[in-house]
Parts: sequence; structure tokens; C-alpha cells
Amino acid sequence: MNGALRAALLLTTAAAGWFIADWFGLHDVTGSAAYAWLITALLGTGLYAAAYGIDLQEARTHLRTVILAVTVGVMAKVAVIATVMVVFFGDSRMILLAVAVAQIDPLSVAALRHRSKLSPAASSLLSAWASFDDPITVLLTAYLAAFVLHGEGDAGLGALDTGLLPFLANLGLNLLFAALAFVLWRAYESRWRARVPKTAVRRRWAVVAAVVVVLALATVAVSYALLLSLAFIGLFVRPRIASAIDRIATAALYAATFAIGMVVVVDRPTALAGIVLGAAAFFAQFLIALLLPARGLSAADRMGLAFAQQNGLTAIVLALLLEPLYPGAAGTIAFAVVVINVLHGVANAVRRVEDEPVRPVRLPRPEPRP
Repeated sequence: MNGALRAALLLTTAAAGWFIADWFGLHDVTGSAAYAWLITALLGTGLYAAAYGIDLQEARTHLRTVILAVTVGVMAKVAVIATVMVVFFGDSRMILLAVAVAQIDPLSVAALRHRSKLSPAASSLLSAWASFDDPITVLLTAYLAAFVLHGEGDAGLGALDTGLLPFLANLGLNLLFAALAFVLWRAYESRWRARVPKTAVRRRWAVVAAVVVVLALATVAVSYALLLSLAFIGLFVRPRIASAIDRIATAALYAATFAIGMVVVVDRPTALAGIVLGAAAFFAQFLIALLLPARGLSAADRMGLAFAQQNGLTAIVLALLLEPLYPGAAGTIAFAVVVINVLHGVANAVRRVEDEPVRPVRLPRPEPRP
């Protein structure tokens, strides 16, 4: 599916959510228990899919650069975006909007890789970068929400409970659950999966059993808001169901987009805030990619990374997650996502045109004189 068709489908989905909410008068969806559960499930799905999609060998190859990109790089991007937003609008809560759009969508990067002109090294670096920065921005959002929105309520989702102690307790439970899942998965692989005869039927049953294990872990994580644990679990619980994971993540993206359409009925966001936020995020990626220490990248690779900013599932779900605490956040971020993806498409289309080789024009031979 090309970028234009995907963008049109997403906008249509958001419009459908808006129409349904407006038609049935659903003006308080963010306060319902179903909303809380759905957003938690969508965020967990995105985190697991992002971690599952990481090529661990590629990540080890670019480990130093990826660590810099998802730590110092993400923090620097947030600082640039937040500075622009606070200067323009004078609201410290805008820092949370900056975090929500500071990551690169791994689904979009995966779809782009086969037609990208990036070198294999730059392409694998971008893929690892996009996958790892999702859990970092979720963690950063939770950490900043505990301080920026202190005393303004509870998201009811665990991941964004306000206050330092609830945040630390939730983080500890995430690490504990991920460690328990690691032990259980290793036991499953060594004691049961290894003993299954390698026939076609038994292999299919082994995949089914692995999927059941993944669903059980995901259900526990979502039920107890242990979302970050799913990012860790995706690094080692990896049944061979990559195509199914991609389809589930795509379905989650459309579900989140439908939900954002429903929330926009309440938000009535200003276009200006979304435009400034989107432009600031695109500029921040451009700046950080050019300054990021990375060996062996050509100037063309640098420019490819500089124009790589795209947003998708994580940004949209973080917007929905912030909405109960920060009314208007969802609509502003949704508008910014559109701006960012438009800028990405235009900038890369211009780059492709400029990179096309100039074909020499053959002039007609003059007629011989009599």
C-alpha cells in the first residue's frame, strides 16, 4: 500500500470516528472504563510489535549509535520541540505533546525500506532506531506526566498515574513481570518446544502454543497496566508469526485512528498548535540526524535519516492516553501527525526528483546541405 492511499484510509477512518461520535452524542468517551482498557491494549500492542520487529543482529551492529539516538537523541528532540511549543504558547504541558511526537513510527519505516534509497547500513540503523524509541518515549511520557500534571488527576491506566511513587511502583512491576516472562519462555523453549518432533503438523501446533503464551502474557500486562513489560517481552518472546503481528499492529493503528476521530468531537483543537507541533518535530529530527555520531554514513544517508520523521500508532495512542489528563492533547497531536507525514512525503518526493539522473537530450541531426 502506497503512502497516499494509506494516508487517505487513515483520514477516512478518523472521519468515521468523528461522525459516529457526533451522530450518537458520545461526548464523554474518555471517561469510560472501555476507553481506558482499549487505549491500554492499543499501546501494549504497539510496544510489543515494535520490539518484535527489531532485528537484534542489526541492533547489535549499530548498538552505540542506536543507544545515542534513543536516549540523547530523543531527549534532544523533545527539548527542541518543547522549546518551540512553550515559546509559542507559554504552556508547560506542551512538553508532553513534544514527547508524544518525538518517536519515529516503525511500521512506516518497515514499509519504506524496500523502496528507500538508503544504504543497507543506514536502513538497518533507521529500523532499529524507530523500534527502540517507542518504549523510550512511552517511559518518558509517564515520567514527565508524573511531574508536569501533578495533582491534576489520574489517568486510570497505570502507565500515566501521576505522582513519583506510583510511577516507580509501576516501573518495578513491569521489570518483574518481564523477568518472569523471560524465565517462563526459556523453560517453554528448552523443555517443551525442543522436544516436539519436527513434523509439519507438530510445528503448526508449536506455533499455536506460542501464540497462546503471547496472548496470555499480553492479557496479564494489559489487565494490570504493565505496558512497558511488553516492550521487553517482544525482544525474546518471538514466535514465527511476523506477518500476523504486522496485521495486528496495522489493525491497532486503524482502531486508534478511529478513536482519535471520536475524541476530536470534544477537543475542537486549534490548527495552529498542530501545525507548529508537527513542523517542530520534523525540524528536530532533521537537526538530530545531522548531528548524530555515526560512522560510515554518506551525505545522502544523512539526509535520508534527516527526512525520516514519521508518526503512527505510538503517537496516536499516547495522544489518546494523555487526553483524560490534558484535554485537547489528542486533537492537537492528531493534527501534528498529519502535518509531519505530509512534510515527510513532500520532502522525500523532492529528494527523489533531485536524485534522478539527468538524461542527456538528443538534438536532431542537422540536414546535410545540398
